[in-house]
Amino acid sequence: MDNKTWSLVPLPPHRKAIGCKWVFRIKENPDGTVNKYKARLVAKGFAQIAGFDFTETFSPVIKPITIRIILTLAVTYKWPVQQIDVNNAFLNGVLQEEVYMHQPAGFENDDKSLVCKLHKSLYGLKQAPRAWYDKLTQTLLTFGFMKSKCDPSLLVHSHNGTVTYVLIYVDDILITGSAPHIIQDLINKLNVHFALKQLGQLDYFLGIEVHCLSTGALLLNQAKYIRDLLCKAKMENSNPIGSPMVSTCRLSKHGTDTISDPTLYRSIVGALQYVTLTRPDIAFSVNKVCQFMARPLETHWKAVKRILRYLNGTLHYGLCISPSLAGPPFSLRAYSDADWATDQDDRRSTSGSCIYFGPNLVSWSSKKQQLVARSSTEAEYRSMANTTADLLWIQSLLQELQVPFHTPTLLCDNLSVVALSHNPVLHSRTKHLELDIHFVRERVISKQLNVLHVPARDQLADPLTKPLSPSNYGDIRSKLKVFPCTKPT
Repeated sequence: MDNKTWSLVPLPPHRKAIGCKWVFRIKENPDGTVNKYKARLVAKGFAQIAGFDFTETFSPVIKPITIRIILTLAVTYKWPVQQIDVNNAFLNGVLQEEVYMHQPAGFENDDKSLVCKLHKSLYGLKQAPRAWYDKLTQTLLTFGFMKSKCDPSLLVHSHNGTVTYVLIYVDDILITGSAPHIIQDLINKLNVHFALKQLGQLDYFLGIEVHCLSTGALLLNQAKYIRDLLCKAKMENSNPIGSPMVSTCRLSKHGTDTISDPTLYRSIVGALQYVTLTRPDIAFSVNKVCQFMARPLETHWKAVKRILRYLNGTLHYGLCISPSLAGPPFSLRAYSDADWATDQDDRRSTSGSCIYFGPNLVSWSSKKQQLVARSSTEAEYRSMANTTADLLWIQSLLQELQVPFHTPTLLCDNLSVVALSHNPVLHSRTKHLELDIHFVRERVISKQLNVLHVPARDQLADPLTKPLSPSNYGDIRSKLKVFPCTKPT
């Protein structure tokens, strides 16, 4: 009421009021203990009508790659990383549309024919996240911040040789920069406009635990999230195993042994996708089981359970973000690989890539290709083109942030692909690849990219294209910067 979220008015003719409900939730700490009990009034946004109750709904959030790059800068330059949370964030957003809602239970007026005309964005409204994002960014722009063109949820302020970054994920906000007093001044300014909760140094963000190590590095870990996932699958007491997938595993969509609860399968696999934010070592396995969401079989469920058993044995492992000892300019190198025609159902290939900014893995991908490749060279080149696009985006972000870096290096273990990226001659066998070839070669000619050959044994993207044996997995994890919380290197 104090926020003037709505006013009671008669419902205009030809307009429909949406409903609302109270939602109760227990918020937990990283260790699973109760933090607080929450009650929130939520609008039934599913009843909204497009063009009447809402128009634009999209709201950007900070990209995981951006978070890892900014954290690399922070640990390298020893910047503080402050975390703040905005209480009832959506109630700060101002609605542009006319939205009417029935009076909430327990707060009815004597005249029950009146409805609530909403002035602020209530939780549950389709446009609520966008309204809050607009309000927050407009406030930061008045403080002299600029939106990043590469990632609009990253705002940057530069003044007299100092720099401050604000990373926005809905109502969870990270602030870092070269001047601690400027960070505190910014928090004080924001506190005038919004009800903030200052959480201090970064330690728990978006379900990810952040551990500060004696080396100055950060370890990003999802132990609590994984424990909850194991309990959901009733596998908290399962026996650990050394790798997430059997090296000879070849899953197929054909079969009759459908599982009894496909909804559970989809729920678990969807949650595993979120775990890959800090666990690139399971990226291929999760990508594989994601391909059978429509009709999961018992063989697919067994593959999911093996991933869970692997996570149970590596619960306290996470992604390590280390300081760059070489300092600026930072190195930027990528590995690109493909496993040709290994899908038993349609013979499509799997692309894999990983990109390192300084010593840290900041981007990785394991994806099934959309077209059938007629040769291993074709499959590898498609993967290289996609990796090049990712590298160009990171280059653009670093240039925008005025972060110095060396010319990116792209490493591939296929000699034919490396030759194609430098060779200006096209022939009939590569005509259908012409767009990808020109895309990569133009960057090579303009010195924006170095393409080099790497021996297969040193191909770091290999575990993102195929399952490998447990005997290799300790080495694989360390190359992908996944370490236990107690012993990073």
